[in-house]
Amino acid sequence: MPAALLRAFALAIALAVARDASAEVYLAKDEALAMAFPEGTTVDKRTAFLTDAQLAQLKGAGVALDSKMFTYYRGTRGGELVGFAVMDSHVVRTLPEAFMAVLRPDGTIERVVMLAFYEPPEYAPKESWLGQFRGRRPDGGFRLGRDVHGITGATLTANAIASGLRKIEALYGLVMRADAGGTR
Repeated sequence: MPAALLRAFALAIALAVARDASAEVYLAKDEALAMAFPEGTTVDKRTAFLTDAQLAQLKGAGVALDSKMFTYYRGTRGGELVGFAVMDSHVVRTLPEAFMAVLRPDGTIERVVMLAFYEPPEYAPKESWLGQFRGRRPDGGFRLGRDVHGITGATLTANAIASGLRKIEALYGLVMRADAGGTR
């Protein structure tokens, strides 16, 4: 069984085991994509298989990936690119969280939306906190206390989301920018 499939299976088991009173799924994938793109948008799932050179480039930029496979969604309307959506899931402290970043064609963050959060609810980011990313690009930043406001009592959550957004930005540069026709 490929490593990526094993990781996905392990995450699914962790999600199933983690279901308790504090676990919350906010949006299913289809609901999130409907929120990401305006009505009438054609959404295509894209999968890129990164080369060893691309993985080395990511590692040099301080971005670690668990897999060579990268999946994202591309939205078009009337033949024009609307943007991209990327879903990221990771363990915060001991339990997983998942969020979606919606990117404009030039890689600028349009919005960040929480999809699921299994840590205690008091550590969950509020929409107003997620709003600080709108219209921005990490450009090597998104460091807590410098580029990103913290979340009182939820430093691990804030760091995990900032790290995920840096990863998505790096992947935009390697994969999605070319899919957008080199925009940026």
